[in-house]
Amino acid sequence: MIVAGVMSGTSADGINVALVRVGAAAGLGSGETSRAAFGSRGRGRPRHTIKLLGHAEFSYPAKVRAAVLAAMNADQASVADLARLNFLLGELYADAVLATQRRFRMKAELVGCHGQTLYHQGDAQLFLGRRVTATWQTGEGAVIAARVGVPVISDFRPADMAAGGKGAPLVPYLDYLLFRDAHVGRILQNIGGIANLTAIPAGADASRVFAFDTGPGNMVIDAVTETLFGCAFDRGGKIAASGKVLETVVDQIMKGEFFRSRPPKTAGREEFGREFVREFLRRCGRSRPEDVVATATALTVRSIVDAVRRFVIARSGGADSPREMIVSGGGARNATLVAMLEERLAPLGVKLRFSDEFGLPSETKEAVAFAVLAYETWNHRPSNVPSATGAKRAAVLGKISYA
Repeated sequence: MIVAGVMSGTSADGINVALVRVGAAAGLGSGETSRAAFGSRGRGRPRHTIKLLGHAEFSYPAKVRAAVLAAMNADQASVADLARLNFLLGELYADAVLATQRRFRMKAELVGCHGQTLYHQGDAQLFLGRRVTATWQTGEGAVIAARVGVPVISDFRPADMAAGGKGAPLVPYLDYLLFRDAHVGRILQNIGGIANLTAIPAGADASRVFAFDTGPGNMVIDAVTETLFGCAFDRGGKIAASGKVLETVVDQIMKGEFFRSRPPKTAGREEFGREFVREFLRRCGRSRPEDVVATATALTVRSIVDAVRRFVIARSGGADSPREMIVSGGGARNATLVAMLEERLAPLGVKLRFSDEFGLPSETKEAVAFAVLAYETWNHRPSNVPSATGAKRAAVLGKISYA
């Protein structure tokens, strides 16, 4: 089956589409353990074959991106505008899938669309007399189904939350399928708007996989770059490379509650959005703009490495420490960030690699993940990883919109 995976991240920079062939390997029963054949060299025969056929990126129109950013974690918003945005994003997602199909001259039989997160609250809070968790990924699945002409799986996160999980991260399902190794412990580090990791000990079964958000990825870097330089992001990390890190600022921020709290934990613009950036800029004071961008970059790196040291290596007791970190996401293209990360990982004995080395371009992993999750849902199979999200049980994710 060819599945189109559609992803919009917390940076709200646009839409990633991956066309993925997902199928059942011959000779295996549906109850056997999943294993992906994506150029991986793991032992055992695969239940799934997963092959990336093509991928494309589409930027949001400037006015749409502004509307999305304004809606995220807004104190007040127009109900009518939010409803219109939901349908408009559905149209844009459909356009992106159709354009990708034309580019690669193939047609998807199913679409898995993550949607655009406007709000995510993985921990229960009191609301109108009852403690609830909440999440909202917008982009109307019914519109996509009608325009593309195939069923659409969307709204993946609520089912995990209903089962007691935090609704994130969900990509560890793909990480486990593609990257587990009998002899090498690995960390799969995604650096999107938010940075998150999946830790897979050598020879681990799914119950030993754990994952969590480490903190800001590109979100704070992008915000300060736009504020100080009028650029949407620091291309290649060139601005950061010309600055000097304000180490005292990073030290202060790393004392914050999010970084000290133990997994499972999730983050979004609620933690690292407008209010956080405003306080970050205040702490940086009258420093050179280049130094501020360098400091934001260093914060991302420090939060990742601190999470690895405190929550992954310490958990393994040193006996089964990870030896590789495989990086994906937009941050993989920031050369300054990558150089900082490699330098700080070296004393921990962790080698830096990229998902591109395994046949999965760094910017496409999340879109591929939601193609695979959609395939599982279509086949009535659960695809959350309870040890990663904190859910009490496995859950079939998403809702189906028929064409």
